[in-house]
Formats: sequence, structure tokens, C-alpha cells
Amino acid sequence: MSRVTDGHELILGGDPRADLLPPELKAARQGRLLRRVMSIVAASIVLVVITAVATVSLEAASAQSSLAAANAVTGNLLMESAKYSEVRNVQDQIDVTTAARQLAATTEIDWRTYMVAVRASLPTDVTIQSISIGSGSPWQEYEQSSVPLYNPRVASLTLSLTSPTLPAIPMWLTNMRTLPGYADAHPGSVTRTETGEYTVELVININKDARTNRTVEGGTGQ
Repeated sequence: MSRVTDGHELILGGDPRADLLPPELKAARQGRLLRRVMSIVAASIVLVVITAVATVSLEAASAQSSLAAANAVTGNLLMESAKYSEVRNVQDQIDVTTAARQLAATTEIDWRTYMVAVRASLPTDVTIQSISIGSGSPWQEYEQSSVPLYNPRVASLTLSLTSPTLPAIPMWLTNMRTLPGYADAHPGSVTRTETGEYTVELVININKDARTNRTVEGGTGQ
């Protein structure tokens, strides 16, 4: 039987209970329980640390072993490659020479063939006394003329010509227009020698169309 009075439950007929343990014993019991829990936690932490250290040590040992194996392979490769160092040096020299020849060929003009064409454009009684060739290089462009009427050029020929008769220079210039890479031509001085012949200085300017465009691999190009 029970009854509620003033918001509190009054229980009648319940089992009588009394806690007779001193507070000191309760505190000691709780302390032992707390120490046991802390010991378990500390042991777990130590176990985790030992496991982690062991794992890291194993991984480090494995990495060191892999590094040693890689170094051994590298050493063997270096020893093998050293046997072919002379071959590589020769190949490097060949590559450098090939590149230099290709570079030099970019500005090459077949002057022997060109002079044959110049000779064919002149009258048969005209003699070429001297030839002066000016041209650029793969590293430096040929200097352009300061004369406004001169066209762009990559090379020039200065000819000293001898004619037994009064030279028909306009006809010579007209014939020279068929030369490969012809840019323009201009006569210089015309003098008469003591023998009655005429000496003519003639400049022929040549453009890039006269180049052979030859490469080492391809032989004669365009």
C-alpha cells in the first residue's frame, strides 16, 4: 500500500536497508577500481606503442633492403655502361659533326656551278680576269648594300671582266637575269687599257634562291 503526499511517494512495507560501510572503505574500493582501469589503459597504450615501433622498424628494414638492392643494380648498370663510354664519345662526336654540317649547309651555294652559269651569260670574247665572293654564314647574315636600288642579298660576286671591244653592258645585265638567285647586277668602273681592251668591274647580287638547301641525310635538296 502506498500513498502520495506533498509530491513525495511514501512506501510502506518496503525492505529495510542500511549502508554501514565507513566512507574510508568506499573511497579505498573506488581507488582500487580506478587504479585497475588505469593499469589496463596504460598496458594497452604500451602494447600499441610496441606494435607501432615494431611495424616501423620492419618497414624501415624493408626499405633499407630495397635501397641496397637498387644501389646494387645501379652500380652494375654503371659498370656496364662504362664499357661503352668510348662508343658514346664517338657517337657524340658524330652527332656534333652532323649538326655542324647541317648548319653550314643552310647557307651553301654551289659556286662552281654558279660560275659556269655566269660564264655562259657573257659573250664568248669576254674574259673573266678575277672573281671576289662575298657571302654570309650560318652565324651572321651577309651585310646588305647601302645603295637604295640594291635588292636583299645573301651573297655577291664582284667580277673583273676584259672585253676586246666596247662592252655592251646593258645586254650583259639582261642576260644575267636568268642566273639562279639573281637579285640585281650593277656595273662599276669601265677603263680602257693600253692594249685597247676594256676592263669592266661588275657586281652581281645573289638572293637565297641560289642556295643548294642540301642536308646531310637528304643529300642534294631543292
